[in-house]
Amino acid sequence: MRTHKCGELNKDNLGESTALCGWVHKRRDHGGVIFIDLRDRAGLVQVVFNPESTDTFAIAESVRSEYVIRVEGVVRDRLEGTINPNMATGEIEVLVSHVEVLNESETPPFPIESEIEVNEEMRLRYRYIDLRKTSMLEKMKVRRDVTRNLRNFLDDQEFFEMETPILTKATPEGARDYIVPSRTHPNSFFALPQSPQLYKQLLMMAGMDRYYQVVRCFRDEDLRADRQPEFTQLDIETSFMNEDKIMAIMEDMMRNLFKQVIDVDLGDSFPRMTHEEAMSRFGSDKPDLRIPLELVDIADEMKDVEFKVFSGPANDPKGRVVALRIPEGAKLSRKDIDVYTKYVSIYGARGLAYIKVNDRNGGLEGLQSPIVKFAPAEVWEAVLEKTGAQTGDLIFFGADKTNIVNEAIGALRVKIGLDLGLLDGGWKPLWVVDFPMFEWDEKGQRWNAIHHPFTAPSCSEEELKANPGEALSRAYDLVLNGTEVGGGSIRINKTSMQSTVLAILGIGEQEANDKFGFLLEALKYGCPPHGGMAYGLDRLVMLMTGSSSIREVIAFPKTQSAACPLVDAPAVINAEQLKELHIKLHKPVVKEDA
Repeated sequence: MRTHKCGELNKDNLGESTALCGWVHKRRDHGGVIFIDLRDRAGLVQVVFNPESTDTFAIAESVRSEYVIRVEGVVRDRLEGTINPNMATGEIEVLVSHVEVLNESETPPFPIESEIEVNEEMRLRYRYIDLRKTSMLEKMKVRRDVTRNLRNFLDDQEFFEMETPILTKATPEGARDYIVPSRTHPNSFFALPQSPQLYKQLLMMAGMDRYYQVVRCFRDEDLRADRQPEFTQLDIETSFMNEDKIMAIMEDMMRNLFKQVIDVDLGDSFPRMTHEEAMSRFGSDKPDLRIPLELVDIADEMKDVEFKVFSGPANDPKGRVVALRIPEGAKLSRKDIDVYTKYVSIYGARGLAYIKVNDRNGGLEGLQSPIVKFAPAEVWEAVLEKTGAQTGDLIFFGADKTNIVNEAIGALRVKIGLDLGLLDGGWKPLWVVDFPMFEWDEKGQRWNAIHHPFTAPSCSEEELKANPGEALSRAYDLVLNGTEVGGGSIRINKTSMQSTVLAILGIGEQEANDKFGFLLEALKYGCPPHGGMAYGLDRLVMLMTGSSSIREVIAFPKTQSAACPLVDAPAVINAEQLKELHIKLHKPVVKEDA
């Protein structure tokens, strides 16, 4: 039906006859000559209808936005003064000799190319129209290029691309499983995989040596801008490699990806930082290194002050007191500070103390804050010295339980850095290493795995049993501009160590056999040392395209409530299907008004 794509034509095609198919992007009638911007996946081209061609001109007069048409014509130069430097085809146009309307279109529910803000629910309801936008098409192209580049790199590194099952068994991965009832096995259920973790480990046990997969994963969890109930993951596993070798290959892969797809140089070597250092300096295990602000511990300076808001956490082994210096932050108004105070309350902070440094050498008189009176001058001098504060700076304080301070002031650091434009550099990759193996759940009075229960500890089995709270894991996360784009670890490859970890997590022998018996048995048959990594592909493309949400880089995403307005899913199924699946619904009782 066509000889060229719209966006492919240029001056090399001058004088050629061409046939094009596409959508009517814009139609303009200029003094008896009709111009149409014709659009397809490759881009736009201007086609021209001369009134001397009566039949074609009449059809051109009748077409409207988003009609699908086919045209035949000759490529020619645009007239002097009409060249459009903003179009790839802006130097040429097509003089049409024949036109055919392939399909008409009703007026779209929203304009395809417009600055008008369109409700996201509406965009997702008509996603097939939303995807026609040039911006959306470009994001889909980047996504295509990303997956192709990653596949090519891993193929060259002798990785096998292998598929793992979608219908599998429920396992504790940290989020709820999506459950699938089995018709042929009454009262039994499959689960959709949260990740192919155990299968890829089994592939290493099978001697596949190097595996990868671009795989769909499913998690029934609360959503955020960077979360979806179904998402795409680049999954990787290797045998006979330690973490340094795996991380080196992954660095090469990421450098190649960013250079080839968006022409960004990520540098020769990614820095590494321990989990402990990241939490201490930035309050986060995924710090954005573009923001030159750091948390400074001042608990020692605050232990003896009468201000219990500070001295209480300073003397609490589970508490933390920090200062966050904002260079030239004294220009922030009281209203600005109130906004930031409300912001940290989201993370459990009960307030946000501050000091404006109006005169660094003016003692207490040079400081402006309601809290200055609660501590002697030498304490504030020590704080100013420790933070490196100068005249015109502002210092925010956080004092509470360690996790609250880290979350609240860590998030505040990022928000202020973005608000005030303090970003230093474009792309800052970072490896975060030496994570704790476990974290203590006060409510449940039990240990939880920081990553997953198949991550190898860096200590012996005896040391792990004796002091699980001090054990570090052989895990590593790749962070880019404050976003975790991938995470991995060396895996446990011995039955006794795996059983020990499960026991520490409160999973008894019977439950371990019920849930992981196949894994524990497989570990007995010569399991090689192995490790791997998984990347959130949607999140990676979101960063590379500068999008604010992964919904912008997924063709058909779900809403914040995990629904699909396009096909109206999830939906009720009929009684006959329920009967075949041996399922009986218990509808909530609705109380009648008295």
